[in-house]
Amino acid sequence: MRMRATLTATAVAAAGTLGLVAAVPAQAAEYSSALKIKGVQYDAPGKDSNKCSGGNTKDEYLTIKNYSRTATVNLKGYVVKDAAGNRFTFKASHKLEPGDYVKLRGGRGTDSDAKNVVYRQNCNFIWNNDKDTIYVVKPSGSRADVHSYTKSKNDRDGNGYITFHK
Repeated sequence: MRMRATLTATAVAAAGTLGLVAAVPAQAAEYSSALKIKGVQYDAPGKDSNKCSGGNTKDEYLTIKNYSRTATVNLKGYVVKDAAGNRFTFKASHKLEPGDYVKLRGGRGTDSDAKNVVYRQNCNFIWNNDKDTIYVVKPSGSRADVHSYTKSKNDRDGNGYITFHK
């Protein structure tokens, strides 16, 4: 009898531990996508100028990283947008290997897999300098990642850059 009580107590303790372990993935479900926003340069250095020639919209960028250890992700069809509905759709194939990243820059330029850069081909700024919400949406329409920021709360050093994921 004593042995049975010990086994039952051990089984109950193990089940409790398993219950705690099982709760962890449910909390992490928010970030189930391999693609995440690594960071954003929401306030381009210098005085804002959205002139296509000589402006600084190219210095505003969003870094998206593939945090998967095994899967390659093709960005074609992914959408990046802000709270006001400004949007950019990756129209061309751009593959991110595991651990790879891409900088989505404002302004005009030549996209390059080798240099990990894609240009929005638009000289208007997309991110607000005070606060905004950034959405990365999968081709299926579901969210891959979303982050909101407020300059005063999230950018302690005031350099216009915020890191969301390392």
